[in-house]
Amino acid sequence: MSNKTSSPTLLVSGASGHLGYRVIELLLEMGAGPIVATTRTPAKLADLAARGVEVRQADFDNAASLAAAFKGVDRMLLISTDTLDQPGHRIAQHVAAIKAADAANVQHIVYTSITNPTPDNPAFVVPDHSATEAALQSSRPGYTILRNNLYMDLLLGTVTQAVQLGALYSAAGDGKAGYVTREDCARAAAGALAAPFEGRRVLDVTGPAALTQVDIAALASHLSGKQISYVALPVEALVKNMVAAGLPEPIAAAYATFDVGIARGKFDVVTDSVEALSSHKPIAAADFLGAYWKAPAQPLSV
Repeated sequence: MSNKTSSPTLLVSGASGHLGYRVIELLLEMGAGPIVATTRTPAKLADLAARGVEVRQADFDNAASLAAAFKGVDRMLLISTDTLDQPGHRIAQHVAAIKAADAANVQHIVYTSITNPTPDNPAFVVPDHSATEAALQSSRPGYTILRNNLYMDLLLGTVTQAVQLGALYSAAGDGKAGYVTREDCARAAAGALAAPFEGRRVLDVTGPAALTQVDIAALASHLSGKQISYVALPVEALVKNMVAAGLPEPIAAAYATFDVGIARGKFDVVTDSVEALSSHKPIAAADFLGAYWKAPAQPLSV
């Protein structure tokens, strides 16, 4: 850490987004900080400024803006950007942020990555995360890489559609995923950022269990009171169905890569990182989905 005797200054990038905003709320609840929030649109965070958060403008496409944004910061949460419009764009943004953090003498960077960012994981976002992890490994600051599993929040749409269609269609085969809620990812990130850990570590952030599509179909059946079956599709058929439903073919093909990754076992990971970092047990899919569907108060099997 720096030579400052006061509490470390914590920075959260992408603070206007759902994850970043929630992390700051959790840090405020913890009494951590001072807290710096960076965003391209500071006016959107006037409410956080009113609560004592220092809001700074930062644009990862403008390296010059980052020097001032990161000044005086001890620990930084680098939330992966949502810029997916062209190959390599997000990598350039992340590398610029890491270089600026190094130059500003930031001592520790927490980064939100993905499970198994390896060449054999076909998920289309893997190259961006892999390159960012490599940039962190070759930089000076300590780091905590949080390899977040697939968002459980996305299962809300999956279950809703399955109930409408009477079946759950997927190209995930019999693979499993350790789906984790965005809330648990935020809790893990806040815990890692506020922690005194100074070294280098890589942690998988997951829910409490790895689920198959059969498990998810069973949840849909329970929540809806209808019998929902799981229909395994070839990836080409899944892409065709998504295109027929109105998605542009490139986007449909990109989304389908996550199903292929599940089928290959790349998301079949379960850890206790959420509880270790936040002292909160991760939310189970049955509880998360049941809260939205207001399911009957009876135990679920998955």
